[in-house]
Amino acid sequence: MSLGAAEEGSEKEIHIPAEINWEMLDKSKFFFLGAAMFSGVSAGLYPVVLIKTRQQVAQSELSAMRTGYSILRNEGFRALYRGVGTSLMGTVPARALYMGALEVTKSYVGTATVRLGFPDATAAAIANAAAGLSAAVAAQLVWTPVDVVSQRLMCQSGKASMCRYTNGVDVFRQIMRTDGVRGLYRGFGLSILIYAPSNAVWWASYSAAQRTVWDGVCSYLSKKNNENGNGDVAYKPDSKTVMAVQGISAAMAGGASALITMPLDTIKTRLQVLEGGEEKHGPTVRQTFRKLVKEGGLMACYRGLGPRWASMSMSATTMITTYECLKRLSAKNQEAL
Repeated sequence: MSLGAAEEGSEKEIHIPAEINWEMLDKSKFFFLGAAMFSGVSAGLYPVVLIKTRQQVAQSELSAMRTGYSILRNEGFRALYRGVGTSLMGTVPARALYMGALEVTKSYVGTATVRLGFPDATAAAIANAAAGLSAAVAAQLVWTPVDVVSQRLMCQSGKASMCRYTNGVDVFRQIMRTDGVRGLYRGFGLSILIYAPSNAVWWASYSAAQRTVWDGVCSYLSKKNNENGNGDVAYKPDSKTVMAVQGISAAMAGGASALITMPLDTIKTRLQVLEGGEEKHGPTVRQTFRKLVKEGGLMACYRGLGPRWASMSMSATTMITTYECLKRLSAKNQEAL
């Protein structure tokens, strides 16, 4: 891929590494390395996700710092990783579905849009949006049950939970006994409503943000070279520069997605941590929303925004840099890169 920016009648080009598509990947290496790398990323970010979840189900407003401190003081450091085993077990199949759907869709839609005559930038945005949409739907088939189980473990403290769980298997058994399979997929529709459009917007925004950042780098280098009298010299960024641009672009897209989808995510979390009882099917989305507003107004829907913003920005940055690194490690022809 080559980006160019014209300034004062001259052109400055930045030659960045070409996109690695589905056909160029060693599939076995791609999925094996991907499972290992993303398990590490998920484990590293888990405490932030747990704090965010605790804030969302709390009956009163409490900052992320105070929530984290309270967990450490009353439950110990291990409580920050409660449910991590269940979450990591779901990471492998969920990520496999996500990455497979993402790359296959991006490859086929990208080829189709180019053939239809769309400009490169538009074709890339459409392909990325479609890929993000299909990847999110595929991954939620696994992630929703994993979320339901792991979030109940996350929210279980010594005093707050009326139903005690020993581990993820115990949670699974109790949900199946009280609610059946439907209980494992509580919030599935809402998850699709949140993550499918969010992923589509995120991947399209990431593509646009990356191009914008590269244009900014291009303009800066053109101005710098003109001031130094170096003229027009093609620039090939090193791997660190490429990763930095990808990370910045991912953080920009991740932060925006967190803000837009926060209310729906809070409602989804509330629905998923409910335990079976007299109301077998649980309250509706509308009832959950009304209860939230009654507790703390509309701002109650944004409880945990700080940790979620941080989590999604960090996750997006680490995910995209890890993902791009994974694709390069999994490319069949390393010499061509």
